Amino acid sequence: MITLPELNLPAIVPQLTRDGDQVFVFDVLRKKNILLTPEEWVRQHWIHFLITSQTFPKGLISAERGLVYNGLQKRTDLLVFDRQGLPYFLIECKAPEVEINQKVLSQAITYNQTLKCPFIGLSNGKKHVFMGYVEAEGIYLQQATLPPIP
Repeated sequence: MITLPELNLPAIVPQLTRDGDQVFVFDVLRKKNILLTPEEWVRQHWIHFLITSQTFPKGLISAERGLVYNGLQKRTDLLVFDRQGLPYFLIECKAPEVEINQKVLSQAITYNQTLKCPFIGLSNGKKHVFMGYVEAEGIYLQQATLPPIP
């Protein structure tokens, strides 16, 4: 029996499998088992929350999508696209014990320089921060809630 931390997101009933000492969770987006790390636990909660509670279309959500920044290969945690297929909402997931701070925000903003999403989210599963980009001013402003469905 494994103990998983409670998060500040609706509970999920994950499909878990074990291979020796490792535990895997089935990811409905990638359609495969993924090693269950604390960060993956948060990501899976977000996936289920976006699809089930917020009714974001599953086909518009991508997990661990690659991007190139300054010649380096990077991966976004979650990326939601709008109905025109443009990046809309970037979510940077961290393990529950990782503080949501300026370093996490800087990482998301760095990725977003390439993606140009109008919204970003930061979450460790317990604390969530949402920001919208104000293009005319070139700044991010904190928002109280998730962006609307694209």
